[in-house]
Amino acid sequence: MNKLYSFFLISSLVLVYMVIAAGATVRMTGSGMGCPDWPKCFGYIIPPTERSQLDWKAKHQYKKGQVIIMDESLQVAPKDFESNDYYNIENWKPYTMHDYAIFNPTHTWIEFLNRLLGAVAGLATLFLFITSIFRSDRDKLSTTISFLIILGMGFQAWLGKTVVDSNLLPSKITIHMGMAFLILVFLVFLLERKNTFVKKLPRSNTFNSFVAVSLVLTIIQISMGTQVRQFIDGQIHYWGLESPTKWLIEAPFLFYFHRSFSLLVLFVNLTIGYILFRHQYIPLFFLGILLLIGLEILSGIWMYYFDFPFSSQPLHLLLASLLFGAQTYFMIRIIKQK
Repeated sequence: MNKLYSFFLISSLVLVYMVIAAGATVRMTGSGMGCPDWPKCFGYIIPPTERSQLDWKAKHQYKKGQVIIMDESLQVAPKDFESNDYYNIENWKPYTMHDYAIFNPTHTWIEFLNRLLGAVAGLATLFLFITSIFRSDRDKLSTTISFLIILGMGFQAWLGKTVVDSNLLPSKITIHMGMAFLILVFLVFLLERKNTFVKKLPRSNTFNSFVAVSLVLTIIQISMGTQVRQFIDGQIHYWGLESPTKWLIEAPFLFYFHRSFSLLVLFVNLTIGYILFRHQYIPLFFLGILLLIGLEILSGIWMYYFDFPFSSQPLHLLLASLLFGAQTYFMIRIIKQK
């Protein structure tokens, strides 16, 4: 059972990172309303692939909850019925959460795959909780944290619904992402808890302070990044997805501060590296942290100078979330060592 627990812990962590990357892809491609209802997609478990599937049809069997697009609005079947020769508005009720009624098959399937990944991640965390109960060491804290992760995944699913119902309100998207990072903290805690270490890190208040500051700076940097992303969303809405060269017209001060702030993050972590070097022990995962910071800076440069190439934004967020996870792991290890 311990091996199964480890398997589902790693699987849950990988899947949550995949969901974060998928969510960033949804946002980058403007696919957030690809499925305008929730939890189904246009009333289907498996979403439609053609616009004609959402047209009203005569003598057609409609299932309760199925959606059609009529006069540029979503209409929902309130019950199972067979349509007549002519469209009867009495057989339908309007979808009232929002007025978005556009079908784009690419956007629909990107959003559907994002939801599907979220569902698979939810199942992985459920099995993580079940296997934690039957572990040989009976670690009650791990079981409690695993249960909190399940609650977090359920809350995250509800947040996803509110994002769709609000027609992608930026503040709700940011909260949705923040919840994903909180789930990461719990998973990283479980990952660190199951490992043992031979070598010890430096024991000094200065070193501990630098590690704590580095994590705080990363959280601040990610928070600023979400605000920059909200600005970009507004620019995309105004200029369109086809005009990335115009997205940074009249960019706010926060954008430039966010860009320069990465140098401070790098400096603090290089200082930590120097302290570890003096201690004659540099953990492999810390080298990974430095690599992630370098790649994060390079991906930001890539976006800025090459007009947001496809996949650059999901990669930028994925690197930031990996960095956050690695630094959280580092901080937990230091706290555990005290």
